[in-house]
Amino acid sequence: MSAVLAEIENLSVAYRTENGRTAALSQVDLAIEAGKRLAVIGESGSGKSTLALAITDLLPNDALVEGEIAWPGLPHLPAPGRDIGFVFQDPGASLDPVLSIGEQIAEVAKNHLGFGWREAYIHACDLLERVRIPQPEAALRAYPHQLSGGQRQRVAIAVAIAAQPKLLIADEPTSALDTIVQREIVSLLDRLVSESGMALLFITHDIALASGFADAVAVFHESRLVEAGAADEVLSRPSRAYTRLLIDSHIDLATPPLIEGAQA
Repeated sequence: MSAVLAEIENLSVAYRTENGRTAALSQVDLAIEAGKRLAVIGESGSGKSTLALAITDLLPNDALVEGEIAWPGLPHLPAPGRDIGFVFQDPGASLDPVLSIGEQIAEVAKNHLGFGWREAYIHACDLLERVRIPQPEAALRAYPHQLSGGQRQRVAIAVAIAAQPKLLIADEPTSALDTIVQREIVSLLDRLVSESGMALLFITHDIALASGFADAVAVFHESRLVEAGAADEVLSRPSRAYTRLLIDSHIDLATPPLIEGAQA
């Protein structure tokens, strides 16, 4: 059994409203294992993104938080960008339009790995090659608007892993992409996890997309964790009616979501 990287215990998050408060997460208990792929699944508004923001300590100041997130797999409290990489849904919003691709990746390496600029740019070029950006040396000088949507998401992944984090969180990273590019991005994330040994928390509403690569699955509904466990167990023998409903809604669940031989 893998070591536990992060342990979430009785986590509840609520936001103040005019009528009191609205629950975003309710008494969540969940473990993230080192080096494993955890798919967090549920419909929009079920609490998936709130969970990601809580893990990275990026919740808004007005959030009301109860419970604990412990990090037995780290020697210190994690820092976003260093120990936790975050890939957002829209790379156009997460990448700076006025900085070159090389500047954005190199800055992370310089700040968190102690590299000088020259070493950081070499590192950035290596990362662009790892995420399979064509002509990585030329791409260092490009700006986000000069790349396709799929290429921007690959760059966002390169930025997220530039400091060699122990956990990579990908929050709906494929929802703005077409089906072919979606599967290529999933295949890329799967390969990067295998190569680096980092853990992956992959947030999606698409249970079919995650079914081919996740080691574990956590299913959220109306701010609550309704089911969690090994992916093959949850997806083949779900214990909760909501999980069965999600599975039944994806008639192509048995189709391998990773394209064999696809360039990822």
